[in-house]
Amino acid sequence: MAKGRMRYWKITSEELAGYTYDESNLLNWEIKCIREPESEAQFIGVFMYRNGTAYDYESVKGICFFHNNIDRKEIPSITSFLQGKFNGKEMEKGERVFLKDSKEIYSAKDISNLAKEMESKFNTKAIISLEFEGITAEQLKEAGLPEAKLLPIPT
Repeated sequence: MAKGRMRYWKITSEELAGYTYDESNLLNWEIKCIREPESEAQFIGVFMYRNGTAYDYESVKGICFFHNNIDRKEIPSITSFLQGKFNGKEMEKGERVFLKDSKEIYSAKDISNLAKEMESKFNTKAIISLEFEGITAEQLKEAGLPEAKLLPIPT
């Protein structure tokens, strides 16, 4: 089977803790932390792109987050929580906060633990997405990632 880009979605923190993929193939990840009731569309999305996230005309390396319908008074506590764990220089652009040059994480355990902490600290339910590159679906299946959560990316 050909190697390509594959995205897994709707993963819980408990499921992710059991995966054992090759971290060098993880291109990006996102933890979408949703508050109940979902109809109010309140969420915090923590994410990281291995090759950096676009900020104006530069690419910023490190962990970032975006927020939707979250009280502005809460943003500093989210930022300081993430900075306390990963450091990084805070840069804000619209509804996104970048932690430039923060520690980067790729392991299933680290991402799962962060999702669990976000759920507990910010009263949310976390849904995780992972995108891999240069690995086969068979290799990912062997790493514990279920086919049912695979969302192929057209090339």
